Amino acid sequence: MTDQFRFDDRVVVITGAGAGLGRSHALDFARRGAKVVVNDLGGGGHGEGRGSEAADRVVEEIRSGGGEAVANYDSVEQGENIIRTALDNYDRVDVVVNNAGILRDSSFAKMTDEDWDLIYRVHALGAYKVTKAAWPVMLEQGYGRIVNTASAAGIYGNFGQANYAFAKRGLIGFTNTLALEGAKKGIKANVIAPVAGSRLTETILPREVVEALKPEFVTPLVVRLCAEESQENGSLFEVGAGWVSKLRWERSQGAFFDPDRELTAEAIDEAWDRIGDFSDAQRPKSIQDTFTPVFGNLGIKL
Repeated sequence: MTDQFRFDDRVVVITGAGAGLGRSHALDFARRGAKVVVNDLGGGGHGEGRGSEAADRVVEEIRSGGGEAVANYDSVEQGENIIRTALDNYDRVDVVVNNAGILRDSSFAKMTDEDWDLIYRVHALGAYKVTKAAWPVMLEQGYGRIVNTASAAGIYGNFGQANYAFAKRGLIGFTNTLALEGAKKGIKANVIAPVAGSRLTETILPREVVEALKPEFVTPLVVRLCAEESQENGSLFEVGAGWVSKLRWERSQGAFFDPDRELTAEAIDEAWDRIGDFSDAQRPKSIQDTFTPVFGNLGIKL
């Protein structure tokens, strides 16, 4: 079977590509003709240590299969170095997959500043730094594809993961804004919330479940989103174990109060059932959809 989605002459940067999801992504992009920058700090799942072995192994896998790849061992906090590796070796950057991650799980009562800061620096700051370095290159090229890796914890919250949920939810808003700013420049940005077996999930899931949640069930969605043919932009997907789903916002019609009269907590309480009634829900898609009812209640048409 011939691959419909090819990445010949495209340069793909994948962070945290030394194992798990990142490795799976790197191998498939390379198989489809991409030149791949395999970034991995080589540290542990909690942010400790570093090394070159993980990235080197994946690069060797790619090269032994006839593909092109180069390793980078920088922290995602040094995103400019990661992108510089792509430019020095291949002179362009077409795709960025922000995949690197660690866990520092703890109940909020016991969470330390270090737990919070390390998660922020890897997941949120790291995605910013890598993307920020690639952005001007993509703008100049008039082309780019970005996939950020969020989590169900960022969508719904999860006990013991206040730090992780905060960072992952932030990536959703980050992606939405990149999608708006890049749209006219040929840059598409999307975000996935994967469930997959990795060195992170193996600490919280039974071994047999981790083994069944193959990263190879997530990679095809990433490839599809990064294809030149893809026009998907600003979307959020949940994916895992052969299931792919797209999410959207939903809100109630809400309750309107006279803006010329005093609004009280008691008045809101009386309308509580209407405020929470989703039987005729709206599906807002942009910030404009927030301004419309707000200004409409003031008699201002946008």
